[in-house]
Amino acid sequence: MDLQKTTASELIEQLDAGQLSCQELTRAYLDRIEAHDGTIGAFLELDAEAAVAQAIAIDKRRAAGEQIGPLAGIPVAVKDILCRRDALTSCGSRMLADYRAPYDATVIARLRAADAVILGRTNMDEFAMGSSTENSAFQLTRNPWDPERIPGGSSGGAAAALAASLAPLSIGSDTGGSIRQPAALCGVVGLKPSYGRVSRYGLVAYASSLDQVGPLATTAEDTALLLQVLAGHDPLDSTSAPRQVPSYLEQISEPLQGLRIGVVRQHFGSGLDESIEQAVRAAIAQYESLGATVEEISMPHAEYGVATYYIIAPCEASSNLARYDGVHYGYRTDRQEMLDELEAEQSELAEDQADQLDSALVRMYRRSRAEGFGAEVKRRIMLGTYALSEGYYDAYYLKALKVRRLIREDYDAAFQQVDVIAGPVTANVAFRCGEKAGDPLSMYLEDLYTVTANLAGVPGISIPAGFSAEGLPIGLQLQAAPFQEQLLLRAAALYQAATDWHTRRPELA
Repeated sequence: MDLQKTTASELIEQLDAGQLSCQELTRAYLDRIEAHDGTIGAFLELDAEAAVAQAIAIDKRRAAGEQIGPLAGIPVAVKDILCRRDALTSCGSRMLADYRAPYDATVIARLRAADAVILGRTNMDEFAMGSSTENSAFQLTRNPWDPERIPGGSSGGAAAALAASLAPLSIGSDTGGSIRQPAALCGVVGLKPSYGRVSRYGLVAYASSLDQVGPLATTAEDTALLLQVLAGHDPLDSTSAPRQVPSYLEQISEPLQGLRIGVVRQHFGSGLDESIEQAVRAAIAQYESLGATVEEISMPHAEYGVATYYIIAPCEASSNLARYDGVHYGYRTDRQEMLDELEAEQSELAEDQADQLDSALVRMYRRSRAEGFGAEVKRRIMLGTYALSEGYYDAYYLKALKVRRLIREDYDAAFQQVDVIAGPVTANVAFRCGEKAGDPLSMYLEDLYTVTANLAGVPGISIPAGFSAEGLPIGLQLQAAPFQEQLLLRAAALYQAATDWHTRRPELA
């Protein structure tokens, strides 16, 4: 079985035809993970025993003629940000290193109902804050195309697992590009759904008005297959949209007549790598040859996207992460060490017992958060707390909300002219590990082309569209109006039918 050349849809056909058993398939992926993940570092934890047991149970049900789900026997890798009952969910953070959720996230419940085999949890930037997966508290994930380079983030483990053929499907989350950017840098497909299309219940929050769960796969068809399982209204999530879910997989091969593609002139300015611009423009020309019309459009507020995002997202993070104080939730510093330190400091001070108790409590909060959170998380909490503080709220947060509205209006106007917007996903190909670790601003600019979709709540997809001179993947981003995922998937499938970029996989040592 060549796992590098077989899609999830093809695996389902083989399973249904009896050419392959779920147990054989699951063990094949577990063996490949054992052979290669020591270099890649995509997984934080494997649920090997549970995965094999589930695969055996599905084989028995299939043999008995019982009804099985649409993903029956297909292994899936899950980003370490979704709660799974009685399983670790750490969000790549020391703060939640020992946290075991008492319930399943809705996305996990839907995977189980579809009879998917959950392989384990993949590495990520801590609390989804990062663009390289270098901010994980536990390990470094490497790009399968070049292990000296980053896989993107924050869903870097999920994307790297696909590129290395360690799983046929994976789940990520996208707050400012965290599905699309690593998908582009690893040469796979990643889709950020519209805000409200997929339930956020059980997703550990970073920025609640921006976060979305979404699928990663190797083809548009497999992405549609997985999105079909994930999408739909959830009464447990107050932000979940009560809208009917189209038949993504059935509609994906329908012809696209008169497709109108918009190209944003602001997306092709200085700072965009020449090889990426060439690949994106070649992909747009490919669409023209397939019958699409291309029109240049303007999104005048796109240039404010990163600045707006890096006010709103940290403000929401400051609020969401306030609960992790060592008392209500999360890591707690060593109590005795803290008390001994405090006693030594206060040994010569004449303070009453109440003052000492207050000092001990404040010290415990401070040390727990200082030790439990990494540097990038602390940086964003401080940015958000500052922007929300008295005297700065109107100048920063309120103004950012107004600009967010203008960005949404840019999208509304654009989709009056065109069906989809095509452009780059990233300004650069995957950079070397550690190259930007000391330059937060440069790292934030990695989200230049992706954050506006989150701010506006529109869907976006990254599809493989070529390679740089160094042999590194390049992604093409397509965006559509809210709840038009089926249009994105059809447009992606149209391009993939005419090209072979999505079929290429790295050779692993």
